[in-house]
Amino acid sequence: MDEVTSIFGENVFNETVMKARLPKETYKQLMKTIEGGEKLDSSVATVVANAMKDWAIQKGATHYTHWFQPLTGVTAEKHDSFITPISDGKVIMEFSGKELVQGEPDASSFPSGGIRATFEARGYTAWDPTSYAFIKEGTLCIPTCFCSYTGEALDKKTPLLRSMEALSKQAVRVLKLFGNTDVTSVKTTVGPEQEYFLVDKSVYDQREDLIYTGRTLFGAKSPKGQELEDHYFGMIKPRVQEFMKDLNRELWKLGILAKTEHNEVAPAQHELAPIFNTTNIACDHNQLTMELMRKVASKHGMVCLLHEKPFAGVNGSGKHNNWSISTNTGKNLLDPGATPESNAQFLLFLCAVIKAVDEHQDLLRISVGTAGNDHRLGANEAPPAIISMFLGDELSAILDCLEQGKPYGTHEKQKMEIGVTVLPEFKKDTTDRNRTSPFAFTGNKFEFRSLGSSDSVACANIMLNTVVAAVLDEFANTLEKSSDFQKDLHDLILKTIREHKRIIFNGNGYDESWVKEAEKRGLLNLKTTPEALKYFPSDANRAMFKKLGIFSDSEISSRFEIQNENYSKIIGIEALTMIDMTRKLYLPAASSYSKELADTIASKKACGISDEGFEGIQLKKVSALTSDIYAKLCDLEKQNEAVKSIEGASEVAMFYKDNVIPAMNELRAKVDEMELLVPEPKWPVPSYGKMLFSVK
Repeated sequence: MDEVTSIFGENVFNETVMKARLPKETYKQLMKTIEGGEKLDSSVATVVANAMKDWAIQKGATHYTHWFQPLTGVTAEKHDSFITPISDGKVIMEFSGKELVQGEPDASSFPSGGIRATFEARGYTAWDPTSYAFIKEGTLCIPTCFCSYTGEALDKKTPLLRSMEALSKQAVRVLKLFGNTDVTSVKTTVGPEQEYFLVDKSVYDQREDLIYTGRTLFGAKSPKGQELEDHYFGMIKPRVQEFMKDLNRELWKLGILAKTEHNEVAPAQHELAPIFNTTNIACDHNQLTMELMRKVASKHGMVCLLHEKPFAGVNGSGKHNNWSISTNTGKNLLDPGATPESNAQFLLFLCAVIKAVDEHQDLLRISVGTAGNDHRLGANEAPPAIISMFLGDELSAILDCLEQGKPYGTHEKQKMEIGVTVLPEFKKDTTDRNRTSPFAFTGNKFEFRSLGSSDSVACANIMLNTVVAAVLDEFANTLEKSSDFQKDLHDLILKTIREHKRIIFNGNGYDESWVKEAEKRGLLNLKTTPEALKYFPSDANRAMFKKLGIFSDSEISSRFEIQNENYSKIIGIEALTMIDMTRKLYLPAASSYSKELADTIASKKACGISDEGFEGIQLKKVSALTSDIYAKLCDLEKQNEAVKSIEGASEVAMFYKDNVIPAMNELRAKVDEMELLVPEPKWPVPSYGKMLFSVK
């Protein structure tokens, strides 16, 4: 335990380090920027830069980088050394305030969605002082925003910070109406649970599809998968335990609050959960977590798979975004308290979230839309593509009573009776949990369960913060003009419940009847990313984003283009990989096996055995299936070639969805069928069984 406390945050330029190394006045000014959002003076930046440089060099760092999050979905960094030449061919170590505050990476090769021409290369990174600098592999990493020469955001951090400011501004307006004059800011907090797979590197290296796409594009189901449900919360294998131990140490050194680890449902699947943190920092930490998972796994001879659905037929991996709202005075605004039915402030913020989720189902679905996540949403480990909210029995009953004008009888938590007298008593929660709900209330937070495991949590939280801020703005506008606050507050809560209760669903989201029920309620069912993305640049969405200062028109258009292009590029790479593997691996393997069968039949005939037996039946099956595979391969090649004639990012994405993916699925079905016929030693790649149970 002493070791954990001693190493925690040792590679982070955090408050403790700043307080020890900065002059008192500089520290105060910097904390006003971090906690209060005040503009940072350039003279403060100069002092901070010098102290940061000295600290980093003492930690063994020789370089610094502006660490940013472009629209590629991963992080980016360009390293510069601290050395500055002086006379006599010598150098000194320097780092100025200007170098801390602003960097200039080449912006031409990052996605811009048409904001910049390729030859217009200049871009800027700007220090985000609200997220602590850290040392990673001998380099001082400075979290930054990334924008174009003309000022448009080219990253995910900038709009996230904008959305946090927007929500804070609107929430403070509402809180002041309740007499909370001491509240000066409101922050959203997030705890993103991260699911992932671990496979042995030796099997990974033999799978071209895993290497190029992160998922298996072919693979017959293993005789054993997750049917016995014995892996979930089961004993962690020693090799995995060592990986987790090393991963935790690396995360703790970076001040990342890694808390919970366990086996997930599918074989080879695991989960890591952190403690809550401010959304901006939680986003940075999750990006680092994914990076470190891959690096640490490699050191243990394993590969960490973060794709949403690396193996068909078993659970995929998600990222559960536990989201809440808190004041700078320490009050959780989504905490119902002991008597939620009489907690008007809580009920108003709850209603704001209900209205926001209902009115902006499209944006929440878009925020989790990726080619990989489309395989997962609606499967048995993930919520459906239909956005709905789970509130549980107690809150639902309270809202029903409010709507009907009936009193709500409060009940103390019941004791749990489980029939074992030696066990200590404990209280039963007021409601069960619903794993099938995309957006579930879990006590004092909402768990947005639809996120894919490889995606940045920034996207979902930009949307969440924005849509809730938009509703709080409406609420504040209404209540600030009120002459009878209590009456108008009651009417507003009642009106919101009646108009938006359709989004509340406490039942089984996997049940087919829910699809029909959701359609009756008028809820959207956007099954794929291209279908969802069409809603993004609507007039209503543009107006809301512009009003709150989240996205400009050009930023909206660029993100629409980028997300469609990204979807198409991913499917395109998968299609080409399938074509390559089928031509070079699967068809030759089938032909080789056919020849072996034919040779056996010929040998039998030479020995006077006329009955072809098993070999004859098998040869007919393999030959017919080989012809089918070749036909499906030709069809996929045809569809993949036809897409080149389509124009428009959205149109291309839709073509991939409607034509290329079905052709891919048909080819896979035939190849997987062939895998069940060909002896395993003759099959050119490791089977699902070998991959899923490769880590002993």
